[in-house]
Amino acid sequence: MELVISGSKSSVAVSDATFSREYNEALVHQVVTAYLAGGRQGTVAQKTRSEVSGGGKKPWRQKGSGRARAGTIRSPIWTGGGVTFAAKPRSYEQKVNRKMYRAAMQVILSELVRQERLVVVEEMTAATPKTKDFVAQLEAQGLSEGALIVAEEVEQNLYLASRNLRNVEVSDVASVDPVSLVGHDKVVVTVAALKKIEEMLG
Repeated sequence: MELVISGSKSSVAVSDATFSREYNEALVHQVVTAYLAGGRQGTVAQKTRSEVSGGGKKPWRQKGSGRARAGTIRSPIWTGGGVTFAAKPRSYEQKVNRKMYRAAMQVILSELVRQERLVVVEEMTAATPKTKDFVAQLEAQGLSEGALIVAEEVEQNLYLASRNLRNVEVSDVASVDPVSLVGHDKVVVTVAALKKIEEMLG
C-alpha cells in the first residue's frame, strides 16, 4: 500500500502485512494491559501479625477483668496490630511473547492508518531549542492538539523544544510502545522512521 507524505505530492510504499491488518481488539487490549502492568512497581509491603513488634505477653488475664479475651496486642483487630491479608512485594509482569507484541503493534498502526491518525512527513526537526518556535511549527502542520512524534533518531533541539509540551511526546523508533501509539490523537512518523518500524515489525 501507499501512504501519502504530508505536505508533498509524493508517497511511500509500505507493507500491507504491517499497515493493513484487520483490527483485533482483544489482542491490543491484552498487550496494552501487559505493558502497563509491567510498569507497576509492586513494592508495597505491610506487616502481618507475626512481623509487628510487641505482643509477647498476654495483655490481661483470661477471666475476671470484664474485658474481652485477648491473647496478643499484635492481633489485626487491635490498633497497631498486624494486617490480616498483608500486601507483599510482587511483580505485576504479564508474559507477552514477541509474536503477539509485533502483531499488536501492526494492528495498532493499521488502525491509525484507517482512522487517518498516522501522519507521514519527510522529516521532523526543530531549528532552535525554543518551545515557542516549535509550537508555531506544530500549528502550521495542524498538530496544535498534540501528537506523538516518531523519528529515526531524536535530535537535541527537537527534544528540548518539545519536552515542556504536555500533549507532545517525541520518541525514537526503538522507544515506540503500544500505549504511546494508542494514547495520542495523531502519530507523526518520518519516512526514515517508518521504514525502520516496518523492518522491525516485518
